Amino acid sequence: MSALLFDRLHSGLGVVLDLRASQQALTASNLANAYTPGFQARFIRFDTILADAVGATESQGMTRTDALHVGAPGDLPSAPPIEYVDPVPWSVDGNSVTPEREVIRMTENSIMFEATSTGLNRRLALLRFAASDGKAG
Repeated sequence: MSALLFDRLHSGLGVVLDLRASQQALTASNLANAYTPGFQARFIRFDTILADAVGATESQGMTRTDALHVGAPGDLPSAPPIEYVDPVPWSVDGNSVTPEREVIRMTENSIMFEATSTGLNRRLALLRFAASDGKAG
């Protein structure tokens, strides 16, 4: 029954929110260590993770042969690979954190988290509307 109400998109949006929260924690850690010698900034590469999840890569393991079949693009990882930023050659202490870049990353991540949250809330509102037999309130 729950598979009918909460499809892959619903659970996928939840995983995206978790990934965005993880990115926010990484960015906060990067900013906290901006002056720690040898610290490498870390981030999650969302473009490749989401492309893999929606099947935008070259090969997709399953194909739909009937309109009633459920599609099967890849899953979003709950523990994605963490990328490291190499320090610039002129970095004296080997630290790769650039505060301006981290603030931009945090702002972008915050906007994307809000957009995903809004999408999930709208899907739940549609379910509430359907469950109330189309009566608003």
